[in-house]
Amino acid sequence: MALTREEREQFLAEPHIAALAVDAGAGRAPLTVPIWYQYAPGGEVWIMTGRDSRKNELIRAAGRFSLMVDRVEPTIRYVSVEGPVVRTVPATLEQLREISSRYLPAEKVDEYVDFAWKNHGEQVVVHMRPERWVSTDLGSV
Repeated sequence: MALTREEREQFLAEPHIAALAVDAGAGRAPLTVPIWYQYAPGGEVWIMTGRDSRKNELIRAAGRFSLMVDRVEPTIRYVSVEGPVVRTVPATLEQLREISSRYLPAEKVDEYVDFAWKNHGEQVVVHMRPERWVSTDLGSV
């Protein structure tokens, strides 16, 4: 059964690891990789990635990307969202801390943020406006 707008937005707002997909060009399947993301219902989705990464180059070229999140417990449920990039900005330490806090245990955040900020190179935050949604919950199948 398809989810309501509120259900799909709330599900996307939960800290799932997303599968990001973006057009990889002629003769190639879409690039599909796991990624952390941030989202609040009714807002934009944002991801953080390396400024010079292939992922960022492909997103810049395509001008859009999609994310898919899912679960299998307590029911099989997924949400896929696709839309245009609305802005790309240099990442800040505060954004790195925010997204790391979403996925890591509190006692691991400082160590990870320090390591990532020093070792991952220049990062950007890419904002996407959700435009198309696909969602379902298969109930207790």
